[in-house]
Amino acid sequence: MLATLQLSLLSLTAQESPAPSVSTSQQRSSAPSEASAQAAPQRDGAHDFDFLIGNWKAHVRRLPDRLVGSTTWIEYDGISNHKKIVDTNANFEEFEVDNPEKHLHIKAQTLRLYNPDSHQWSIYPLDLDKGVLSLPPVVGQFTGNRGEFYDQEQYKGRSILVRYIWLNISPKSARMEQSFSPDGGKTWETNWICELTR
Repeated sequence: MLATLQLSLLSLTAQESPAPSVSTSQQRSSAPSEASAQAAPQRDGAHDFDFLIGNWKAHVRRLPDRLVGSTTWIEYDGISNHKKIVDTNANFEEFEVDNPEKHLHIKAQTLRLYNPDSHQWSIYPLDLDKGVLSLPPVVGQFTGNRGEFYDQEQYKGRSILVRYIWLNISPKSARMEQSFSPDGGKTWETNWICELTR
C-alpha cells in the first residue's frame, strides 16, 4: 500500500496526486490486524535538501535546441550557492554560470518549499531582475537518494511534461538533470545536466 501511495504521489500530472482507491472486495479480503488498522505514516522529507546547503562549483551541459533531435550541447562553469530561509526547511539558490568562448551567461534563482501536509517539495525558478516567479512549480519528493519532480508546461506551442531529477548525491557532489517529454512521459529528452562539486 505504501509503495502504491508513493507511486501516486509521483503522478506525472503534478497538479493532481489522487490517493489510490481500494475496492470493497479488496478491503474484505484483507485479514484484520492491528498493523493494518493503522495507516503507515508518510515519510517526513523536510530535510531532503539539507545536503545542498552551502556553496558549490557548478558545471552545466545545456541542450539549447530541444525536442528536435539535436545533439549539440553547450558547456558552462560557475557557482551554485544555497541557503536556508530564516531557519526553516525552505531554501534559496543563487546560480550563475558562464561560457566565455561563446560569450554566454546564465543567472538564475530558485526557491524550494516543503509542504508537510502533502510531504512534497515545490520548486520555483525565479527571475529577481524581472520580479517573476515561474509557475507552475515542479512538484515531487525524494525516494532514498533520488529526488523526482514534475510539472506540465507549454513549450513552443506544445504541452510537455518537465522532470527534474536529483541523483548521485554525496557530501562533495550532486547531479541535477532536467528533461522534457512531449508524449505524456513515454519518452524523455534530457536538456540540462548540472554537476555540483565542492
